[in-house]
Amino acid sequence: MLLSVALLAACNSPTGAVAQDGTPTATAFPFKVTPVADFDAPWAMTFLPDGSMLITEKAGTLLLVSPDGKQKHTVAILPVDAAGQGGLMDVVLAPDFAKSRHVYLSYSTAGEGGKGVVLARGQLSDSDDVCSTNNVCWREREPELTAVTELFRATPFVSGNGHYSGRIAFSPDGKYLFFTNGERQKFDPAQDPKATLGKVLRLTLDGRPAPGNPLAAQGFHPAVWSYGHRNLLGIAFDAKGNLWEQEMGPKGGDEANLILPGKNYGYPKVSNGDHYDGRDIPDHAPGDGFEAPKVWWNPVISPGGLIVYSGAMFPQWKGDLFIGGLSSQSLVRVDVNGTNAKKGDQWPMGARIREVEQGPDGAIWLLEDGSDGSQGRLLKLTAN
Repeated sequence: MLLSVALLAACNSPTGAVAQDGTPTATAFPFKVTPVADFDAPWAMTFLPDGSMLITEKAGTLLLVSPDGKQKHTVAILPVDAAGQGGLMDVVLAPDFAKSRHVYLSYSTAGEGGKGVVLARGQLSDSDDVCSTNNVCWREREPELTAVTELFRATPFVSGNGHYSGRIAFSPDGKYLFFTNGERQKFDPAQDPKATLGKVLRLTLDGRPAPGNPLAAQGFHPAVWSYGHRNLLGIAFDAKGNLWEQEMGPKGGDEANLILPGKNYGYPKVSNGDHYDGRDIPDHAPGDGFEAPKVWWNPVISPGGLIVYSGAMFPQWKGDLFIGGLSSQSLVRVDVNGTNAKKGDQWPMGARIREVEQGPDGAIWLLEDGSDGSQGRLLKLTAN
């Protein structure tokens, strides 16, 4: 039986325990944790206007889930390559979803040269509900994701199964789409102007390189917005239009970055971590010509998922970043002040946290990566 566990009294450096069912039982947290549902290796989620959710599973299934988590309906099965870190990744509603019903997705696939991440778009149909004269209603047709079309693919496709990234965010004006491409564990492509690997990209809503991108005139791929990144697993705008991103560093040096147009974030030339084989990478240093992270972690948190919190349920955290921790099995808060940031809280959650999302009422929702008999639980965090 899934239990709701109260986590009490905020603390900047909490310690916690985990119950036998995997639910955090720490007494130093400022929220209540309620397990809602369980999924098969979930990766990302987004809320629909009616409070239901779209949730991706690694193997390629896109699910429509009721607000209470009790009803799940498969709306699409995507042709993904799910080996290693690959699979069905992000899901985000179009800015004009109420009119267009467009849903954007990312996933890994195989093609000429190897494998890579692609951006796709489909249209979510409405359910077909019918009611009789005595107000008995039933559903004749479930929603489906139709007309799924590939809009953009990373270049080049390369061998291997890691560092796809594939996170999606829309500009505040709704005109542009920002898309992350990881460097695919190949290092040098992050600095290669012709590759999209190791980059933040700015695209039109149809997946074309956006006009006016800052590096196109310098011979870069015309979609590139910033470069010198590693494995970018979260990207989001704040209320003032600042673009925040987090990425996994090498052995050490996980980062939270303020993304600026045309800037080089240094990887693999500089990093606050080192190569896994022990080779040194020079640290970020003033005047080195690279954009340094606003916050970095060593020991690592292995960041997965990112939101900028804007809700009313936790007003003390409005404008802060929330990051899921994978190897650290934690929820991480970054204290943001304008364009500056510093470490805030790190709460041990007892499981790898793949995704963080904000609900319509300001609750914080988490997706576990799966452990201890769970395939990957959906957790709802609410104020005490």
